[in-house]
Order: sequence, then structure tokens, then C-alpha cells
Amino acid sequence: MIRHSAFVDVNKHLKGGLHCHTTRSDGRGEPDDVIRLHVENGYDFLALTDHRIYNFKNFAPDVNITIIPGMEMDRSLPRGGIHCHHIVSIGPEKDKGNGFEQAQRFPTAKIETPEECQEMLDMLHENGNMTIYCHPEWSGVLLEEFEPLKGNFAMEIWNSGCAIEDGVDTNALYWDDMLDKGHRIWGVATDDGHQMYQHCNGWVMVNSENNVSAILDALKEGKFYSSCGPEIYDFYVEDSKAYIKCSEVVQIQFVHKRAPYRLVKAAEGETITEGSINVYTGSTEYIRAVVTDAQGRRAWTNPLFFKDPQ
Repeated sequence: MIRHSAFVDVNKHLKGGLHCHTTRSDGRGEPDDVIRLHVENGYDFLALTDHRIYNFKNFAPDVNITIIPGMEMDRSLPRGGIHCHHIVSIGPEKDKGNGFEQAQRFPTAKIETPEECQEMLDMLHENGNMTIYCHPEWSGVLLEEFEPLKGNFAMEIWNSGCAIEDGVDTNALYWDDMLDKGHRIWGVATDDGHQMYQHCNGWVMVNSENNVSAILDALKEGKFYSSCGPEIYDFYVEDSKAYIKCSEVVQIQFVHKRAPYRLVKAAEGETITEGSINVYTGSTEYIRAVVTDAQGRRAWTNPLFFKDPQ
């Protein structure tokens, strides 16, 4: 049996937000109000990722939530309209290897080629931070424009702001292309909340102890799933068959770029809480799953890989 690490020795999955904005940049909510809103919605941790301004601070110290240090960076690419790279940067606490300062500000910049963004990524990594590639559809990029970038541990597969306002970045476009090209990159659901109603619509559920170091380690290792509502309880492969267990949903999809799998569907008016599929082991190097509830909300597993990385 190969069981996904997100579901091994689970005490509690921690609910977390990895991308949101406040009045410190272009968000509409004050930092303390944004934090309290997330606490009210059951979040265990949150990164305030305002544009180009780093944060370590809990602006609502009277509530119980773990603040993940972070910010959002960007680089503009040539061509009319929106054409850019946006990167969420999250890192450890100051005394555990983070090279940035509270409220440290960074300039934006224009670049001529996508590869020039690597200099910014290298700077973030050298200062102890992990990086997430943001909303590729909204950014107007092609796969070949961000695929060469090195060091992103994850990419957004759901972005609430982009989904609500623009109908894009809703279901993992490009993720399977990246996985098929050999990138071991995880998928995260985020909000990128600017308006208050954009917050608390997409999150990660992390198999971790509740402290910054443990959460970052679990994220880096892919020990989480992402959701906009449904819960996932188990995901594993045994005897060339993939299994998933979840809260009540109407549809389960098993995904691999080069192997179309039949949907597992509930009968009309009913729900299901588990599904399985025979895995095409000859052509499949990984498998992942997506579950959809009666309200159309999804949850995504990270992929299970069948081979060790090269």
C-alpha cells in the first residue's frame, strides 16, 4: 500500500490560508479584521501576504491563530494587458533563518524574459523562504513562461479572488502539465482575498503540529490537501487500485494527464463518501483525486507518485 502522507498519523488537519491581503497593501480589510474573520471561520494558521511588504506580526494578538511570515512579490512581463509573474513567499520565524525584517518593503520591476524572474526567486530562497506560483490564468502566462522557474514548492490550483471576479484559476489548469514534465510541485487552494467577501473560500488542510516550523515542513513535503468545502479523509493505492474516502460528495475524479479515468458519480439525488479506480500503472507515474460536493465546491489531493524522484 502507498498512502498519501497527508493522511498518515493524523491527529488533526490544520486549516490554513496562504495568500491574502489587507490595507497594508491593496486589501479592503484592516489586518486585525482579516485575522479575526479567519479565526471565526475555523482557521488555525494564516499568512498575510501583502504586496511587496513582509509580515511576521499578529495584528490581533487576542485571538488564537498561528501567523506564517510572508508577502507577495511580482514581476511584469512585456506585452499589452496583464502579463506577469506573481509569487507568494512564506518563511520561518525571524530567529529561525528568515532573512527579512518586519514591514520590509521591496520594489516591483519589469523584466524582458520570464527567466529573469529567477533572480527574484533565488533572493527569496536565499533568505529562507518557500515560494508559491500564483494564479497562472489570471497572470496571462503560458506554461512555457513559468515552467522553467526553479524552486517553487507549490502552485495555485484555486484562487478565490480570480474565481469569483474573473472565472479563472478554478481547477488546476497547467498543474498536470507541470507534473507530467517531472516537476514535483504541490497544488494549493488560496483566496488572494482583497475584498472581505473573497476571504475564507479556499484553503489548505495540513497534517502538522501547530507551529510555524512544523507547518512549513509539512507544506514542503506535500502533507496536505486543498479544499473549498469538502473534506478528504484518506487517499491511497493498493494492488494497482486507487482509493479515496471523503465527506459527502456527488463526484470523484481520479486524474493523470496521460490516463483518462472514468468519473465516480453518485446516483441522482444521492451522495457518495468513497471511490476507487484501477490505476493504469504502465502509463501513470502519479495519480491525484478531485472530489466535488452538491454545491459544486471541490477538494484536491496532492499527487501520489509511484517512483522516487530522479
